[in-house]
Amino acid sequence: MDRIYSATAVPLLLAIAIAAHAQTMPATAGETLSGHHIVLSQAVGGHQALLVASFSKDAGSSCGEWAKQARADAALAGVAVYELAMLGRAPGFIRGTIESGMRKGLSAPQQDQFVVLTQDEPQWRSYFGVTTDKDPWVVLIDSAGRVLWHGHGAPANLEPLLKDALK
Repeated sequence: MDRIYSATAVPLLLAIAIAAHAQTMPATAGETLSGHHIVLSQAVGGHQALLVASFSKDAGSSCGEWAKQARADAALAGVAVYELAMLGRAPGFIRGTIESGMRKGLSAPQQDQFVVLTQDEPQWRSYFGVTTDKDPWVVLIDSAGRVLWHGHGAPANLEPLLKDALK
């Protein structure tokens, strides 16, 4: 009898542990570079999305490289690409200057998919699994919001792994 309980308890405990570690995207209100209010978790609902996040100035240019390559890649044509910049630690009086610099070189549609967040940084760090601020952090989610793939670093090293997750 004890073995029967053990045989059913182990898979059940494993399923509970996996569910406990599954990350839910924070429902943080932000603003796009075009000035629209957005809650990213609602905006990406119902379709695949690639989220590319920067938690420092060091990672900002690499985020742009990720977004540019992903938007140009035919294999990712049906995937919405959003860039995120966490500016919660930047002083409020300088955020406008930072955002102005980020707008340069971006088209209006790209500005609509570039989200500036100033709240809930610990939750976003947890969602992306951030261990270093120097890299861009990337998450691919399916239409139900489940994480299909995540990574960090330069796109040249990781984009092939991302494409494998789409298969």
